[in-house]
Order: sequence, then C-alpha cells, then structure tokens
Amino acid sequence: MTVKYNDQGVLTMGNVSLQTIAASFGTPTIVYDEEQIRTQCRRFHEAFKESGLSYNISYASKAFSSIQLFKLMEEEEMGLDVVSEGELYTALASGFDPSKIHFHGNNKTNEEIEYAIESGVEYFVIDSLDEITRINRLASKPIKAVLRVNPGVEAHTHEFIQTGQEDSKFGLSIKHGTALEGVRALQESDKIDFKGIHFHIGSQIFEADGTINTIQIVFEWLKEHDIEIDILNLGGGFSIKYTEADKSYPIEDGIKLITDAIKENSQKYDMAIPEISIEPGRSIVGEAGVTLYQVGTIKEIPNVNTYVSIDGGMSDHIRTALYDAQYKALLVNRNDEDTHEVTIAGKLCESGDLIGRDMKLPKSTKIGDYIAVLSTGAYHYSMSSNYNQMLKPSVLFVKDGKAREVIKRQTLKQLIMNDVK
Repeated sequence: MTVKYNDQGVLTMGNVSLQTIAASFGTPTIVYDEEQIRTQCRRFHEAFKESGLSYNISYASKAFSSIQLFKLMEEEEMGLDVVSEGELYTALASGFDPSKIHFHGNNKTNEEIEYAIESGVEYFVIDSLDEITRINRLASKPIKAVLRVNPGVEAHTHEFIQTGQEDSKFGLSIKHGTALEGVRALQESDKIDFKGIHFHIGSQIFEADGTINTIQIVFEWLKEHDIEIDILNLGGGFSIKYTEADKSYPIEDGIKLITDAIKENSQKYDMAIPEISIEPGRSIVGEAGVTLYQVGTIKEIPNVNTYVSIDGGMSDHIRTALYDAQYKALLVNRNDEDTHEVTIAGKLCESGDLIGRDMKLPKSTKIGDYIAVLSTGAYHYSMSSNYNQMLKPSVLFVKDGKAREVIKRQTLKQLIMNDVK
C-alpha cells in the first residue's frame, strides 16, 4: 500500500495527508488510492498477456460499486461482473459498454433478466436449471451464457465465503449430475448460445492449488461427456493482506501456474484451449482502501481491556461481525511506536460491533485522534447499512497528491427520503 507516515509523522496515502482528509471531509470516510487500483488491473492484464492465452478480466462489482470506479475500470480495459439490477444500473449510469458486462447471481428475477437483455447485456452466468427455462421464455433476443458448476472443492477459507463445496447455494453439481443436465439443456436452447463453464471455489484464496485442482476436475468431466467450450471462467476470490498473518495473492506467479495447468489439461484431454475469464474484485480494490474514523471515547477496564470507540462501526465495517475478519489500524495524527493492545469498538448498539480485538494502537491515543483501518476497500462501502439510522460514509479517491470525492456522505434528509409522512 502507499499508506505511510510523512516527515511530520502524519499518515498519508498517495502523498495526501489522511489527517487533512478526515478534518476536511469528516469521518467515517473511505479513501482509495486510485493509482493502486489501476496497478492491480494492469498486473492481471500483464500476467495473462505473458501466458499467450486469450483472456477476459471482469471486475466483480460486489466488492465496491460506484460510477467513478466503473469509469476507471473501463479505462483499464476491464469488463464488469454484476449480480443485481442495482449494480447494472450503476454501471450503465457510468456509461459502461453493456456488451462488456455479464450478469451473474444465483436467483436472478424475471425483471432483472429482462432489464439486462433490454440494456444490451449479451452474456449471462447461469446458476440453475429453472433459470435456463426462464431466460428462454423472457429473452427478446439471443444471449450468450456460461453455466456455473459446483466442482465439490472445499477452499481453505471461512465457511461463509466457501462457494465450491458440495453443499452450496451456488452452481450445479458435477458429482450429482445437475451440471450435465444444465449443459444439455443449454445446448438444446433456442435463445441461449452455450459458451462454456464457470466455477468459483471461494474468496480470500491465498494460492493457486485449489484452482488448479478444480481445473483438472472440470477438464476430466468435460472430456468424459464430450462437452466443447469456448470460455472457461475461473471466478475470482484472490486474497489480499489484511494483517501481517495474511498474504496477497501472488498474481504473476499464480496466473502462470493456472494458465500452465489449463495448457497441460487441454493437451492431456486433446481439447482446444478456451478463452480464460476471471472475476477479481477484492484483489483489485481491497488493499487500495482505508477507512478513517475519529476516536470518541476511551474506556479502560483495569486488568481486563481497553475499549477505543470510534464514530462508525458495523454500519460501515460489517466483516468483523460476519466473519471475525482481522484488520490492522494505525493512528493518523502521529507516528508513535509505543503501543498496547486494545479493542476498537463501534458506536452501534451491539456487543459484536467491533473493528477488532487485540489491535495495537499507541498508548498515547486520545479522544479526538483519527484512526485509519487498513485494507477496507472491498465489501465495506458495498455492505454498509443504515442500522441505528447511521449515515453511509463518504468515499474519496486520491491521485497525484490530490483528493476528490466520488461518493458524497449520506445526509439526514436522504436517510428518510423514502419514508411516507
């Protein structure tokens, strides 16, 4: 990350003072390093170009969606993976080319299917048998599709973000035959051009082994049933570094291992090498974002704990409550290395509203100081809520020593604008 302390001991991002941002725009505020987002996109592109294979990279919008981010993605020659009419609407509002958007999701409504097709989306990731029937009935013109299959692979990650195991709401099972049933239905479809297979084994995956194992399973299954594909979509799930215990996915080495495995399996099973698609989200924006908070109270329980309470919480930082996710925090105002362990707590009325336990902050931390929680660029703003009628935070991009607001802070008026008086 480009987060570092300057000569005055103030925490900066992209050479912009985070203290100045917090004081000027208020807190909580999520700040992204725009250049770091672009760098991540380019790393994936370069890794695939090195492989020599035909490829497509679609940013997974669920990680963080905004008009300005989608404009950036189009500039970096990324496609988009959307899973709702809201994500699609935001993409279209940004001017994104709908032919470079694919529609995903395990329970697309009829309205979403029609909206996507009418908007110019040409490519769907189909997740169920009934979806095939419904698209055939609803489609006003032919569309392309890949079928999401469940390979029966358990990724080494939190159970809530595993998606490739047998018992999953996602995809059709290879082992139990529903995947083959889906392929045959697509091959006989009037309105759907079957293009290939999609799988996704989970999120926050640190290495390529699980993906390579799944590639072997899928190629063997394709050969066994004489299924020809033009596209193999590997999903996403590439890890980022939240704390010192984590590691960022090794993009260059990982993509080489994966593409080598595809080449080897294509040769082994005498199959044409398909176009390779991936859907990175977290690995594009996760480490590029930090959330700024202000300390409101400090409560010391002698010989038990010290609670440092901030002016946000699970309304903009839900992952700790959901997954017991771990984070690192830094004091913004000064670089003080004399630290102790504290619990950083949110201000919402839940005991589980925590940023984290046993987090290190300077002993000098006081009320009014600003804190930056690192690696909050993915699944923070997008999972934010109005619980306790909290306002959603503002979002800024920094680049070339300047900050610009890309999402304004929600106002009290906006909070009740849909209430009927």
